Amino acid sequence: MDPTAEPTPNQFALLRQRRFAPFFWTQFGGAANDNLFKFAFTVMVAYRAQAAHALSPGLMVNLIAALYILPFLLFSATSGQLSDKWPKDRLMRSVKLLEIAIMALALWGFVAGNLGALLACTFGMGLHSTLFGPAKYAYLPQHLSEAELTGGNGMTEMGTFVAILLGNLAGGLLMSLRQGPWLAGAACVLVALAGWVASRRIPPTPALDPGLRVCWNPMRETMANLRLAARDPVLLQALLAISWMWFYGVAFLTQFPVFAKDVLGGDEQVASLLLVVFSVGVGLGSLACEWLARGRVEPGLVPLGALGMSVFGVDLYLAAHAAALPGPLLGLGAFVASPAHWRVMGDLFGLSASAGIYSVPLYALIQQHTPGSHRARVIAANNILNALYMIVCSGYCAALLGFGVSVPALLLSIALLNLAAAGWLLWRQPVYGRRFVAWLRRQPQQA
Repeated sequence: MDPTAEPTPNQFALLRQRRFAPFFWTQFGGAANDNLFKFAFTVMVAYRAQAAHALSPGLMVNLIAALYILPFLLFSATSGQLSDKWPKDRLMRSVKLLEIAIMALALWGFVAGNLGALLACTFGMGLHSTLFGPAKYAYLPQHLSEAELTGGNGMTEMGTFVAILLGNLAGGLLMSLRQGPWLAGAACVLVALAGWVASRRIPPTPALDPGLRVCWNPMRETMANLRLAARDPVLLQALLAISWMWFYGVAFLTQFPVFAKDVLGGDEQVASLLLVVFSVGVGLGSLACEWLARGRVEPGLVPLGALGMSVFGVDLYLAAHAAALPGPLLGLGAFVASPAHWRVMGDLFGLSASAGIYSVPLYALIQQHTPGSHRARVIAANNILNALYMIVCSGYCAALLGFGVSVPALLLSIALLNLAAAGWLLWRQPVYGRRFVAWLRRQPQQA
């Protein structure tokens, strides 16, 4: 071994360092609280009689989702400007204070059963995430070396999906208890306070364009951000590729309850198990990127991840037909006792891990490729595109289901569309294919 060689980066060591750990726990708490609140609110309107309202539970669930995503469309461009203009540590602490205020209102809304207040909090938490997102991804390149970017992004993505999982599970569990509204609201406030405490340890992160004049017109600045990203073809293709991953992921996540009940014959616990498998898969796939990339930003992993997303997606369609069982709904124990269901869970884990391998190098590439002076605005443009792709995905899924397409066939179409999306990316940017071939050839030499 060459004693002068630089040590291999260790993403887990970052959790012991101030430049990363406080940021990690701050963003972890924000993602957990988003989902704890949203899922507790969703369970409340679906199952509690005191939450009776003019709209049906189905419409309320969709209204909650729409109100949460609306700020991403309206204010992402403005948040990108603020992240480039202001020190990111101060901005993140300010966002955490906003979260505390929103969750205090949510506590009152849960206890009082005030749906108007809770809907306002839904929009507020969407605004909280909109403001935090550009600062979150623009923070990492200011504190991590290029060799650490892949690992740092992998840890961040893993933390985000674990936080989403824990938030959903906690929200559902707390709201199922007798004092559920009070407990869920109190938990939201406590998590927000913990996030603010963590944010106070985030090290100084100077503004990279302090002289920037903020344009407060969201529509004008949204178009300006998209034009900014479109000037660089490599950057634009990476942004579109990430947005496609969100299209793919939303299609699977939104179908889990119906897929579990109507296709696999499982109860609510089975639907929760599918969510757990998916979240753990994305997290472990994200963590694997540092090892696979060998301490560099490696776009060659993107075709590998895309291939897995389609291969496991197609096999999930085949496995679902083999695992379908008529009769009463299966509980968790009976479900996992069936070997056919292990194939389904294996496919679900494989496609979600592949999504993690696909997305992390793209985020690292954007951070590496974008000048620091407008990095946050480019990430804001990505958030806008992500939101648009998720809206289109919802429309696509609703249209197919409306025409009588089965859930397995819908998911199969997403897996096949993913092949087309990957082919389009390789055609537009052949560098991904060249780096993939180079990565394959390099592996045996480093084994």
